[in-house]
Amino acid sequence: MSFDNVCKVLAEKYPAEFVNWLLPEEATQVKVLKTELSLEPIRADSVTFLQTANRILHIEFQTRTISNPPLPFRMLDYSVRLIRQYNLPVTQVVIFLQETSNEIAFIEEYVNETTNHHYRVLRMWEQDSAIFLDNPALLPLAPLTRTNSPQRLLSQVAQSLARIPDSNVRQDIVAYTEILAGLKFEKGLIRQFLSEDVMQESVIYQDILQKGEERGKQQEAFRFLMRLLTRRFGEIDSLIIERIRVLSTEQLEVLGEEFVDFSAISDLVSLLEQQENS
Repeated sequence: MSFDNVCKVLAEKYPAEFVNWLLPEEATQVKVLKTELSLEPIRADSVTFLQTANRILHIEFQTRTISNPPLPFRMLDYSVRLIRQYNLPVTQVVIFLQETSNEIAFIEEYVNETTNHHYRVLRMWEQDSAIFLDNPALLPLAPLTRTNSPQRLLSQVAQSLARIPDSNVRQDIVAYTEILAGLKFEKGLIRQFLSEDVMQESVIYQDILQKGEERGKQQEAFRFLMRLLTRRFGEIDSLIIERIRVLSTEQLEVLGEEFVDFSAISDLVSLLEQQENS
């Protein structure tokens, strides 16, 4: 399944969630339109049309910047056809999934001598991850959002995935997330954070930090952090272990959060020194 078709599947499976994301109105009744707009000369392979009570939402997912006919003209064509067929106002949103500097990802209108047609463009690499992490329907898009730390973002995605209670839904959302994450990350990094056992341990770790008595929390957090460190770096020097053992739960929490950014044991030691001097 192609990247843009994964998004089409999500939008048609969770239409209300996509409407509430992309339109200012909150809609509970949303209809997915199976229109005749995919006929030649313009195909709507990765396009979704959603109808609310008083509007059509046209979503187009893009991984490429070159198309025939060009994207701005295609948006005009869709708009005219939709208005003619449904006699409703149309909101059009083009969502670019993969980061690019091509000017087409920054154009939001079609202009010729007699026509000036506007549409919206969303560039996923500019979007805040928060709204995607909190919504299972949008969660597969989260790896494509803005971040200064790819590892931290994938760790957050893994935690959100593991919290989906229905196992069948979770498996589907994990599959979609892994596919879309491939637009931005190497396969090895994706597997490192999105495998089932890592996601479960990530959530368990967060629960440990939030529940139980302080001493029990500290001990459990210590044991879990040591498992992570051993998995990443192998055997840990006993002096380092003893320095970690006496940290508070809050300090262990900081280490757990920063762990995804460690590339060598020296990174751990540097952070330990900061903790001890604070």
